[in-house]
Parts: sequence; C-alpha cells; structure tokens
Amino acid sequence: MGRRRRGDPVSGWLVLDKPAGPTSTTAVNRCRWLLNAQKAGHAGTLDPLASGILPIAFGEATKCINFLTDATKTYRFTIRFGTSTTTDDGEGEVLAESASRPVPDDITALLDRFTGDILQVPPAFSAIKIDGQRAYDLARDGQPPEMKARPVQVERLSLLGMPDDDHAELEMVCGKGTYVRSLARDIGALLGIPAHARAIRRTAVGSFEESGSISLA
Repeated sequence: MGRRRRGDPVSGWLVLDKPAGPTSTTAVNRCRWLLNAQKAGHAGTLDPLASGILPIAFGEATKCINFLTDATKTYRFTIRFGTSTTTDDGEGEVLAESASRPVPDDITALLDRFTGDILQVPPAFSAIKIDGQRAYDLARDGQPPEMKARPVQVERLSLLGMPDDDHAELEMVCGKGTYVRSLARDIGALLGIPAHARAIRRTAVGSFEESGSISLA
C-alpha cells in the first residue's frame, strides 16, 4: 500500500493577493498549511518584491496549472529613473547613476518599440535555469550568467502618469515569460538614462482579477 497523504483532499483555485516580501513558494506553503491541503501549486511566479494576483491550485486543480501559466497577465509598475542596479529592482547594488530625467512625451514616444513580439533579455537575478542551476544562484555567487534574449509578447503597454520627475507609472498586458524588471531596465537604456523597477503589482492572470482575490490576512 502507498503511503497515505497528510492533510485534507482540498481541490479548487484560490486567487491570492500576494503581499510584497514573501516568495511565491512561501505564499503557497502558507495557504496550503492554512487549508490543511494535501497538494498545492501556483500558476506563475511573482518576485518577492512584487505584489498582486497569484493563482494557487489545490488537489485536482493542479492538473490545470499549465493552462493558466500560459494565460495573459496584467501588471502595473513604477520605473525609477536615474539609477540602474544589478537586480533591475530596488534590492540590487547600484551600477550607474545619472542626473538626467525623461518627460512623459519621451516615454510615450518609445513604447511602441516594446509592444508586440519582441526579444527580451531576462534579469541575471531570475529563476531561469542555466546548465541546471538557477540564474539567481549563480549571480549571488558572484558569477552572473550571460542571459540570452528570448521572444516574448506584449499586447499593450501604456504610461499611466509621472507622479514626479524620478518616477513613471505604467501598465502592461503581456504573455508568458515577460519580465517587468527587464522592461524597466530597457526603457531606461533606450532613453539613455539608468533605470530600474521600483514597484511591481500583478493585477490579473487570465480571468483571475483583483476583485476576486483574497489576502493572506
């Protein structure tokens, strides 16, 4: 006889509004413990610093994870101009600084360059596997891998506003594998201004949206 699974045979989806801080795996394990579920998994990793929609599948629903992983995703994010970092977000070490800042028209003029089927270089600090090792593990060991450009699909990219000279708020609707941190870095590079992602929030994954989500609390 096989070993009996611990926990209850819970099946279904939980649309979690993940807070910034914990990893996606930590959030899944917390929900699994709260529901005493036998089996759980998530559809689409969120960076620890990112918040928002993290669909979590339990039991029989885990068989459908691949379908949701491929679904369209929506992000709202803030770009911080004037500084680039090793991680392409606010956690990394500073690589370059500049006193230059864009105006809204500068940003909107180039957004078409990042819309449609594009090639994107993922951040060195990412979960992508390089020769069997996670890229972020190599980067943390002081051996940042050379990341190769990959095709991604951006359906829509728009500027929501600039609350001050240093920051721009944008919204993106995109396909699987698109990195917001890379987009922030590349927009800055095209403007000739060092930049990184300051805040990231995922507002939708497929048909799962904020209105149907629940917090850990």
